[in-house]
Amino acid sequence: MLTLLLIVSAFFAGVLNAVAGGGSFLTFPALILAGVPPLNANATSTVAVAPGALASAYGYRRELGKIREIHLPSFLGVSLVGGLLGALLLLWTPQRTFEVIVPWLLLFATVLFAFGPKASAWIRRNVTVGHGAVLVTQFFIAIYGGYFGGGIGILILATLGVFGLTDLHAMNGLKTLVSGCLNAVAVIAFVAGGAVYWTEALIMLVAAMAGGYAGAAVARRIPPPVLRRFVILVGAAMTVYFFVTKG
Repeated sequence: MLTLLLIVSAFFAGVLNAVAGGGSFLTFPALILAGVPPLNANATSTVAVAPGALASAYGYRRELGKIREIHLPSFLGVSLVGGLLGALLLLWTPQRTFEVIVPWLLLFATVLFAFGPKASAWIRRNVTVGHGAVLVTQFFIAIYGGYFGGGIGILILATLGVFGLTDLHAMNGLKTLVSGCLNAVAVIAFVAGGAVYWTEALIMLVAAMAGGYAGAAVARRIPPPVLRRFVILVGAAMTVYFFVTKG
């Protein structure tokens, strides 16, 4: 029964990441319910969804090649360094401390996922900064992404919008590429640190890839706002659960 839970949650996480984002809101609680400690559940969830993000980024290769507003190697460089630092911070966090932090991380990620698009649009209309400030901002976003990562796509899109990018396809491509790279470097740290539950990770990895492949077909039938509301509902429920049981 628990194996089925992992498969179903990972499959729909792959679908969500391909369509609206927020797949970790399904994989993380599923691993918790399967008995994986919170810190290890976070690391294992990252391993499970990483390949799908990089595969999606490859699909945006044409849009990525058109980006001229930002120096792509610099943006990826600070993202990788920040993501690695975030992953190492997670590994250095005691399990009990992470259990105390998790409700607040889930609350932040859920609120960000719920209100992030509107906030991002407002920021794009009213704020413009230089390249250096964007790189510094992205560095701290990447640290958060390596540590937990819920709602990371919204933060990246907001940063790109502040810098002045307007091509949504190019922005989504860069967001997907950065998210995939963050996941990849975090996976290396988590594997090296022995934080991954491999049986659960491999089961979910296959299911998440299948879900990502099916995401395009699902997108034609289910409106993204419906999926977003579902993700927000799951995130809110898990936030309440962790505040009651772990906070």
